[in-house]
Amino acid sequence: MSTQPLTTDDPSTVASTFARTRARTTSLAAPLLPEDMMLQSMEDASPPKWHLAHTTWFFEEFILRKHVPGYVSPDDRFAFLFNSYYVKAGPRHARDKRGLISRPDCAAVQSYRAHVDEAVADLLDAGRDDTPEIADLVTLGCHHEMQHQELLVTDLLHALSFNPLMPAYRDPEPLGVLPAGPDGWTRHDGGLVEIGHNGRGFAYDCEGPRHQVFLAPYEIADRAVTNRDWIAFMEDGGYDAPDHWLMEGHAVASREAWAHPLYWWKQDDVWWSFGLRGAQPVALDAPVVHVSYYEADAFARWAGARLPTEAEHEHAFAERPIQGNFLDGGQLRPLPGTGVWGDVWEWTASPFTPYPGFRAPEGALGEYNGKFMVNQMVLRGGSCATASEQMRASYRTFFYPHQRWQMMGLRLARDV
Repeated sequence: MSTQPLTTDDPSTVASTFARTRARTTSLAAPLLPEDMMLQSMEDASPPKWHLAHTTWFFEEFILRKHVPGYVSPDDRFAFLFNSYYVKAGPRHARDKRGLISRPDCAAVQSYRAHVDEAVADLLDAGRDDTPEIADLVTLGCHHEMQHQELLVTDLLHALSFNPLMPAYRDPEPLGVLPAGPDGWTRHDGGLVEIGHNGRGFAYDCEGPRHQVFLAPYEIADRAVTNRDWIAFMEDGGYDAPDHWLMEGHAVASREAWAHPLYWWKQDDVWWSFGLRGAQPVALDAPVVHVSYYEADAFARWAGARLPTEAEHEHAFAERPIQGNFLDGGQLRPLPGTGVWGDVWEWTASPFTPYPGFRAPEGALGEYNGKFMVNQMVLRGGSCATASEQMRASYRTFFYPHQRWQMMGLRLARDV
């Protein structure tokens, strides 16, 4: 993977970002018990302890080992335990068995983090000729860690959902009465437009090159689909009507017995959901969350609309300031009426494929995005578990169409 040169960020700014990012990860793990740190509920998810160690290995592998002569790791075996999928970086532990890594313990992982933190801070402060290159790599590592902060809390939610005690990760503060978002549509004339990263500041390689796309005139909803909307879909038999569904989606929904979003259940005629703040009644005017692409597409058809393409989403909101309900705000749940950015990632109708002219970088970092460009769908907009400083209009995340455990929702579009 690559970044644009960060010519405006001096080493002290990068060092501040590094310290802030590492501290946020530590803070996210602070409320957890040692038993929580080991939880792995499925192959797609990883234990919190592994996230803490893997993000540390990333800095060690791609920066310290390559730029610090004679660098010594606290334990060379960590490279095998905490590599994720970087084949060129060497062999790695089985992904579905990360929850079995009881040793090193949490204290050893925290010591590993402290060791790497000190080494990276010293490297940025060394005044070397290659400091700009190192600063770019550290910035990349910080954005990588921000992604894992999001995974840490959503993976943890999935794991906690299997506990009959329904433990809350954060104080189960009731959601206050908040106004619903705007209920309308905004028309866009389309035409030949540019999408992709504009070259200023950090971006993942898959966000470029910037290129032209032709869009037919379209309308896009002013708010995300809400829980109230979704209950209407459910009550109208939306999950049981195959004419709304892609064939593969209906097969998956039938096999998995989907009848509502993930973490929902009905109790005394009221819909409840389990979240990072524990069990609470479903907030009717908040964006629906934890629905798959298949469900989102079926809802859109039922509603007489469709999902926007990623080009339509970026074109519609590129000039909208990046303000919203993000990880930094600490809500850790979607809120009513908070706008475009944050709350829930919004499924688009676009497959995760390379933009025209895309070339994956050489080396192990080139494995970050390029090799995943098949069978996955793009989501846009960020979520309540996304760090705000990571968000930009061109940011593409991607998941398989059956997956639901991330903060996934949708916004409708339609042809003019």
